[in-house]
Amino acid sequence: MHVKQDQRGFGFFLVLVFLLVGCDDQGTKKAVFAFEMTGQTMGTSFSIKASVLPDEVNADQLNIDVKELLELVNDQMSTYRPQSELSLINNSDSVEWQPVSEALYSVLAEAKRISDLTEGAFDITVGPLVNLWGFGPDPLSFQAPSNEAILLAMQRIGYRHLKLRTEPLSIKKNHSDLYIDLSAIAKGYGVDQVGLLLEKRGIEDYLVEIGGELRLRGRKPDGNSWRIAIEKPSSEQRMIQKIVSITDMSVATSGDYRNFFEVEGVRFSHTIDPRTGKSINHNLASVTVLSETAMQADAWATAFMVLGAEDGLRLAEQQHLPVLFITKTAQGFSETSTPAFRDYFKEEQ
Repeated sequence: MHVKQDQRGFGFFLVLVFLLVGCDDQGTKKAVFAFEMTGQTMGTSFSIKASVLPDEVNADQLNIDVKELLELVNDQMSTYRPQSELSLINNSDSVEWQPVSEALYSVLAEAKRISDLTEGAFDITVGPLVNLWGFGPDPLSFQAPSNEAILLAMQRIGYRHLKLRTEPLSIKKNHSDLYIDLSAIAKGYGVDQVGLLLEKRGIEDYLVEIGGELRLRGRKPDGNSWRIAIEKPSSEQRMIQKIVSITDMSVATSGDYRNFFEVEGVRFSHTIDPRTGKSINHNLASVTVLSETAMQADAWATAFMVLGAEDGLRLAEQQHLPVLFITKTAQGFSETSTPAFRDYFKEEQ
């Protein structure tokens, strides 16, 4: 049995991002940012860079404000904090309407919208299946679960079992053990909230990143667009697939090449298809999504990774989304992108 599990994919992606944004377009001079901040949140790292800081903005106070905001998001949406708003809902046996905050409702509503558009390929209730396959908090067993175990777990999931109501803002679980996990969308929401905080302070040129989800506005200190690198989706070596310039957009990348296990030559990805209960089995290696909000990019990247290149491309074009698909081929890797992606991105030669 061959086993490989590696969570470092986003880390390398971000190293490349910051190597690129830290230099001018000739790569000869390190950019000087007016404000920089790094730390830990949502079980991962975050980084913020601002090219210009208004005179009235105090950097120390901004640092405090960002930390408080990220704590609030965790208190609302973390599944690791027992007293978070989401954990209290998950641990409740109630099948009646439960009041929720505006923030949590907005994320749940967006998740439901994308679940509807993808016909369940994106599903925030998939947690029991992820745990069953060994990619959740439970120890990895390095073996595929039985069909009987999969069918049993699937009885506990299904985004349609979660009802939303606007007046008043509330949600309802159709069965008591429905479990909601926002890990595929909450980081993007957190990125957006930090970005909005910066904008309220008059900061127009910035980069915000949480766990690989990016929101970029304005320009770098040298006046040029932000430049990011998309990693070649190989588990054997780390190389750049594409370098692109971007501004006033959010970006999320998802892939199956850093977190998987193999049993007798069969590879099992950490990405689980909620519609089948099984690990995805197609040739899509990674997908990069652009969107106005990081929350949308975050969720769509996961959804397209489940759908695969063919169905994903069809839906992305229907929704006029800028998306880059990188697929595995016998010769290596092949790129396919939507017209909207080609319009937004300018590849660096």
